Amino acid sequence: MKTKITILGLLLVLVATSGFGCKNVSQDVQQKMQPVTINYWRVFDGPDTFQAIIDDYHALHPYVTINYRKLNYDEYEAALIDALAEDRGPDVFSIQNSWVRKYQTKIAPLPETISMVYPVTKGTIKKEVIPELRTARSITVTDVKTNFIDTVYGDVVLTDNNQNKIYGLPLSVDTLAMYYNKDLLNNAGIAELPLYWNRDFQQDVKKLTKQDARGELIQSGVSLGGSSNIERSTDILSALMMQNGAVMMDGNSITFNQIPEIFRERGYNPGMEAIRFYSDFANPAKEVYTWNATLENSLQRFVNGKLAIFFGYSYHLPTIQALAPKLNFAIAKFPQIEGSNAEANSANYWVETVSAKSKHQNEAWDFVQYMTTKPEVAKKFLEKAHKPAALRSLVKEQLTDENIKIFASQLLTAKNWYHGRDTVAAEKAMNEMIDAVVANPENIEEIVNIAASRVQQTVGQ
Repeated sequence: MKTKITILGLLLVLVATSGFGCKNVSQDVQQKMQPVTINYWRVFDGPDTFQAIIDDYHALHPYVTINYRKLNYDEYEAALIDALAEDRGPDVFSIQNSWVRKYQTKIAPLPETISMVYPVTKGTIKKEVIPELRTARSITVTDVKTNFIDTVYGDVVLTDNNQNKIYGLPLSVDTLAMYYNKDLLNNAGIAELPLYWNRDFQQDVKKLTKQDARGELIQSGVSLGGSSNIERSTDILSALMMQNGAVMMDGNSITFNQIPEIFRERGYNPGMEAIRFYSDFANPAKEVYTWNATLENSLQRFVNGKLAIFFGYSYHLPTIQALAPKLNFAIAKFPQIEGSNAEANSANYWVETVSAKSKHQNEAWDFVQYMTTKPEVAKKFLEKAHKPAALRSLVKEQLTDENIKIFASQLLTAKNWYHGRDTVAAEKAMNEMIDAVVANPENIEEIVNIAASRVQQTVGQ
């Protein structure tokens, strides 16, 4: 610790002194060590989550100051767009993984090399700390494919002038899991959780659903079937479709409505059958009816003790604990299809990136790489934020973390299929497709084809 303080002090003196006053410091180094301030915008995580990382980075590069700002999710994107347009935006900002293509023109891709000044101890008998300018190779697109969870590559590596470039890097990747009310399952006599859609799941939902004398749902078995009042409904349905063998997107073409080649001989459409399965839970004519559009939001219904099974991400956990501290619940893996080789989950995460308008792109990207690519640094964030890892090397050790292990255990099969430029419009099309199928299941083929066409419009060619 004494050595770190000494190094920091010496470098700060060099930076603060006019002409630097050191014969061993070259003009290039002196110029590079001019004070730099990096403004960093993010949502959800408070400054305390990043303080240790920021302090360590500043100790390594004392001439770089990181100003961290947390914004509310509801105001974040509007504030970000306005700030970038007015050239007062942050140097580093965080965006959802599905926003990368939308923001591509606003992002400075990772440069091939980055130059930074480091404190170096030289000498044998008489030691002194000398600032040294080093130019290092940035991580490559191959490194992204190798070191991060598989889905990351397809989300952050984009083509520009026929070259693949990195437009952002994540700190974590989240997956869907099954939250369940243990008391409701106990009262229904369900000793073993339904882990497969096609085994006991539907029978258990029937046992867990209760209606009053008027036919009103007073207890729901599961939050499936609807759209607007179900948390992350599009993610849930997408995971189910992928598990069933649907090819959601092929290149720039939306294909979840089409029959994949392996199913053509028997004429089976996995995407449509998955939607049919999903929508049945909101169809009063079906035995599994357990949901409708008049119910409160699925998260609220779960914390109120009126919903047995809720599907959510790790970020839902602290909210549930805060809203219902006495709720007797547990977490299990997201259900799969027994006998299928297409195990899948939905990936939801944020990407750290650098503004194309930043005057300090070199330093900004160095900080992003420092946070995201070094396991020992990323762990500091993950342990504070209680989130699943984005780096493959950290997945195994997270399997022992009681709060994270379920989400971490699904990382290797988590995917984000949508690679368009308007996530909001795409989700709206998917949600309206759900509602239309619930209202008119006889026209499912037409409805799904229309939805696919609408999503395609947000992708382009």
